[in-house]
Amino acid sequence: MRSRYSGFLMALWFILLFGGRDGHAQSYGLGFASHDVVSDHRTGLILGNEKEFCFDKSFELSFQLSFLANQNDYFGYIFRIVDKENANLDFLYEKDAVDHFKIILGNKFSRIAFNLSRDSLYNSWTKFSIKFNVDQQNITFRVNEKVYTEPLKVKPGSCFKVFFGANDYGVFKAKDIPPMKLRDINVYKDSRLKYTWKLDEKEGKVAHESIAGNDGTATNPIWTKKLHSEWELLRTVKAGGAASVAFNDQREELYIVSRDTLITYKVPTRELNRIAYASGTHLLHRGNQSIYLPDQQRLFNYYIDQNRVTNFNFLDNSWNSNYKSDTITDYWHANKFYSPLDSSLYILGGYGHYRYKNRIQKYHIASKSWTDIAPGGETFIPRYLFAVGGVKNGAYILGGHGSETGQQLLSPKSLYDLLYFDAKTQQIKKLFELKTAGEEFVFAASMIVDEATNTYYALTFPHYKFNSSLQLIRGSLDKPEFEKLGNTVPYLFHDIRSFSDLFYSPASKQFIAVTLLRTEDNQTEVNIYSINNPPHPQTEDNVAGTGAFFENYLIYVLGGIVVLLGVFLIFRKRRRKSSPVPTQGSELFAPFTAIIVQDQQVNEDLPVIETSDERVVPMIESPVIREEPAEQVRSSIFTFGDMQLFNDESEELTKYFTPLIKELYLVILLYTIRWGRGISSEKLKELLWNDKSTQRARNNRSVNMGKLKSILDKMEHCQIVKETGYWKVAIDFDKIYVDYHDYLSIVKDKSRIDKQKIIALSKITQRGGFLSNVDYEWLDTMKEEVSNDIINTYHFFANSIKVSDDPEFLIQVANYIFYFDTVNEDAMSLKCRALSYLGKHSMAKSTYENFCKEYRLIYDLEFKRDFHSVLVNTSLAES
Repeated sequence: MRSRYSGFLMALWFILLFGGRDGHAQSYGLGFASHDVVSDHRTGLILGNEKEFCFDKSFELSFQLSFLANQNDYFGYIFRIVDKENANLDFLYEKDAVDHFKIILGNKFSRIAFNLSRDSLYNSWTKFSIKFNVDQQNITFRVNEKVYTEPLKVKPGSCFKVFFGANDYGVFKAKDIPPMKLRDINVYKDSRLKYTWKLDEKEGKVAHESIAGNDGTATNPIWTKKLHSEWELLRTVKAGGAASVAFNDQREELYIVSRDTLITYKVPTRELNRIAYASGTHLLHRGNQSIYLPDQQRLFNYYIDQNRVTNFNFLDNSWNSNYKSDTITDYWHANKFYSPLDSSLYILGGYGHYRYKNRIQKYHIASKSWTDIAPGGETFIPRYLFAVGGVKNGAYILGGHGSETGQQLLSPKSLYDLLYFDAKTQQIKKLFELKTAGEEFVFAASMIVDEATNTYYALTFPHYKFNSSLQLIRGSLDKPEFEKLGNTVPYLFHDIRSFSDLFYSPASKQFIAVTLLRTEDNQTEVNIYSINNPPHPQTEDNVAGTGAFFENYLIYVLGGIVVLLGVFLIFRKRRRKSSPVPTQGSELFAPFTAIIVQDQQVNEDLPVIETSDERVVPMIESPVIREEPAEQVRSSIFTFGDMQLFNDESEELTKYFTPLIKELYLVILLYTIRWGRGISSEKLKELLWNDKSTQRARNNRSVNMGKLKSILDKMEHCQIVKETGYWKVAIDFDKIYVDYHDYLSIVKDKSRIDKQKIIALSKITQRGGFLSNVDYEWLDTMKEEVSNDIINTYHFFANSIKVSDDPEFLIQVANYIFYFDTVNEDAMSLKCRALSYLGKHSMAKSTYENFCKEYRLIYDLEFKRDFHSVLVNTSLAES
């Protein structure tokens, strides 16, 4: 039996394991944090955990190296080799020298010095090796195919320690290191390969050695594989007003256009700068967008509703014009691209006032003229939340959400078509419909198109969730196929407060994802993320039915079949040798079933039959993996963030509300929960129908109350009733989760506030501010009361414990307060003192300095207290 099957199984498994590997496996290595961070945070690698490498005839060290592009400083040690007599050999890079790469012997430069082309240094991996030769009494240094030699006395039995990058080894301590990447380190002793460190880790500080287990240690490591599979949060920035973003791919610089400053973020060096406008406050309308045009070398900001485009002058830090008084756009999430063919900006689609748009507008830069385009070819279905990728002769348009008629109430749906707009002929051509399965999704604004490989990259997200997430995909321009790449980016989505975009940084070879969320205090929180190119395919939960991109998953499926086949053959063989086990299940899996029960004598997942003297476990009928039953879906009413209602079937009922019904329901709900008795008909008239006569108000109330009751019929345990003259919502809080009810139960009794309640309160508020998507005059006081209560509750808890009791959690509490009040002095003081208690003094100082900047931006005043007085403040309890 073994000879018949085992060879086949082994061969097939070998093909599956190694035949399916692709180029993504090459994206690995160790990145070195360099001059862009403080010296304590720079990266080092010690081979063999600082053990010595000894040899008799020769010792050779080889490795592959690449530099990170667009960094400020490249000076530093690549490696230092130190022998047991404390003689050193150093390999370093000096940018300003004639020959950048140099070998140093002791305290003298050797004759080995050379340069590499920019392309080989930054865009590819270069192989280096250094060999110590006892017979020739020299060292040989190789760079690719070039060989350099230098005389050196090398004794038999010499022993070395090897350090890459930063190290703390005695007098050979080094903190100046170039921004580099390293991989595939090999050590040869007497011409035989003894050790190899691939450096393909994804996390941790251990650099595994694969031959003898002689592992190395990495300090402050940046594992390249992780950078290709997981998004990294680079920076979170607060910007004033309804901010927008643009990207300069030549300078690899992100521009955040805020109300009073232009914030620039340089991707390679992670430098953030704020440029105050010399032209004064720039009135940013909600729905404004920005774009940087490389051939114009100018940054533009525009607002479609006023057909006005402004541009920023980097020489005098001013905008050439401003907008008229603030209005709300009729073109939420319209998209744009720039056509170099006619030097024009094209603006497409959008959504506003319950209608999706398919309007295409053209703005000619030189003449500053606007034109409406009526494209030929395929129909451009009205939509928003779609992706656009500009190319030389036009643009690709992908997906979105809209309807054939443009009306929101008439069959809106998610769209998955890929269109091509030809800027020269003004024609639209439909290429295909994406093959999708599972959860619906829409797109972030930009898609990155590579016509040379006929591929594109885009960000998708489910738009019906506030706590949403962005997923990078790679698709084909020829076929309706795509695959998920990397993990997801958190995205708090509310369509009139949120925005997301995708950019590509070519020199650094990074995709940049940016999310924006406008907060209640008219600030915009901007989160900047990056993932290295090529991004690795997602390892699980990929979209089903994605065509040519499912080969890797087919490999795993086939692998599983091989394993099951092997198990089946083994157990069939065992079965023939043993007596049959009587079962009621399938004959094929009967032996497998019996063995499972035998090995797992009591399976806690199975029902147990209690008898007088033993516990009997029922026989499993098939070898399937049992999953825990899904938790019972609970009806929910959310008032923090977007107002949303969900019934037991997870159907969102908010979509059935008209604006008036929504307001009617909210006022009754809040008056019921906040004051218990509900609201009178007279108060309803005052709030909702104060411009109507008593009779007309009564008629309106009756009609809309009937509609509201009809909607609430879809949700059990929640209904509108009238008791003793008051309208109220009758809710069974054991069956329906209401965040406002839980919020009140936490904040109303501060004497019982503890850590668990603070955590529960933060989970409620993480959806967003209280009813952030609605604005009613009667609600303003209640919103202010909620914010104050939340802040006071956090303050009360912070005052109830010492900083030394739980400094890490108090830092979180301070951050919770900042969410509602970015210039809360007590929160800043609390965070600084907690950080100082933990020994993170530089972070405490940075927190203080950022607070002072924010304070200055908001109040146009200097914060009066110095850092020392903040640390000794006793307004909050501490040890």
